[in-house]
Amino acid sequence: MLQPEVKSKLGEDICIAIYLDNCKWNYIVDCGEASLLTVKDCMNARAIFISHTHIDHFINFDQIMRHQIGTKERYIICGPKNIAVQIQAKLRSFTWNLVEDDAVIYEIREIISENEITSYEMKPAHWELELVANRTTLYDDERVVVNFTILDHKTDVIAYHFKDKDSINIDVSKVTHKLGKWINELKLAYVAKEGDKIISFEEHQFKAKELFHYLKIERGNTLGIILDHASHKENHNKIKQLFKECDTVFIETFYKEEDKEKALINYHSYASQSGKIMFESKVKKAIPVHFSRKYTEEDIAQIKVDFTKAFQGEY
Repeated sequence: MLQPEVKSKLGEDICIAIYLDNCKWNYIVDCGEASLLTVKDCMNARAIFISHTHIDHFINFDQIMRHQIGTKERYIICGPKNIAVQIQAKLRSFTWNLVEDDAVIYEIREIISENEITSYEMKPAHWELELVANRTTLYDDERVVVNFTILDHKTDVIAYHFKDKDSINIDVSKVTHKLGKWINELKLAYVAKEGDKIISFEEHQFKAKELFHYLKIERGNTLGIILDHASHKENHNKIKQLFKECDTVFIETFYKEEDKEKALINYHSYASQSGKIMFESKVKKAIPVHFSRKYTEEDIAQIKVDFTKAFQGEY
């Protein structure tokens, strides 16, 4: 189960951590100033997903990196065009003569277009960008698959869709046979959709599909993170396509309703438009985030009211 938490207090920038049940690692989306982000969050961040590199989304990368150097782990960083050279510039701005070559490895996946991703690798102390491969998919590990779309904010902004993979377990209460390695074979057959695969145990042979009723499938949830974007048709169409019926979505709601003209000028969204696109996308739970720092608690409370009305179809 994906469990997101906003790590930014009122008046700070945006940073979201995503945790998984029964899992030691986490993910981070954007690196804005965020006092609730812990050292453990940084060290355990298997991957960092950057929407874009405006200062309020990227300023805290140095602090996160500081806690990762020395772990000897591989960290994956995903982001828009030019993210690789921007990260390289940050790393090269420090002196690394006392750091070992294997202190950390960064793999940077740069999103060139909807269908093209270039992957690089960097290590201390010179932080040379080494081309690894060109990719067509962004991220996939044991637990999570991450897809994306590119939104317009007068620069590319990456909106991320996280899917927790389904959990496949054996329902012991239903099994009348002795447990053994056949269970893992059965799970693999289910995942591969090989219903006719022969599973052998206790001197018997079964087609896998004859045993599927022993499996208990727990559906993984979905999570969307949609940050800065212009409130226009092209962006909205992309949002509706990728985030349709998503379980939970955090969406930028930078401006109040009365400031929507500023939103249009600055390629941002505002209360009713963010709520409306979530309603039209049939999202189950939508949460407005990333408000202008000029707003008071009362202003943000009003944004949430206007957002909720639009999300409920009252617009």
